[in-house]
Amino acid sequence: MSCRLHNRNAGFTLLEVLVALVIVGTALGASLRAVGSLTQNSGDLRAAMMATWSAENRLTRIRLAQEWPAIGSRQFPCPQGELALLCDEQVLATPNPYFRRVEVGVYDSEHSRRIIKLTQVVSNAQ
Repeated sequence: MSCRLHNRNAGFTLLEVLVALVIVGTALGASLRAVGSLTQNSGDLRAAMMATWSAENRLTRIRLAQEWPAIGSRQFPCPQGELALLCDEQVLATPNPYFRRVEVGVYDSEHSRRIIKLTQVVSNAQ
């Protein structure tokens, strides 16, 4: 019986290295896509939070001043920090003449998309 000694260097073949690179590349691509998605979502959440503040500010101003708003609609700028926003206020009649419905929609500066819409019912204090 002859005993053969294998003088083979231990290591990875080219095929194994290429498969490992494909796996690592796929994982890195997926993680980059996830990070990009999180960045976009955080920007949208920030805009929604600031738009909510703008709408709540207007509705609180009406409530604290005990205004009886006139029926109709109007638009006015309502910026928050460096974010330029446009508020669209609509006052609608309700079936009860002692109440009015106030809707404040907040849009981005180009008025192309509504970020948020809040509604409040106001009573006539008189």
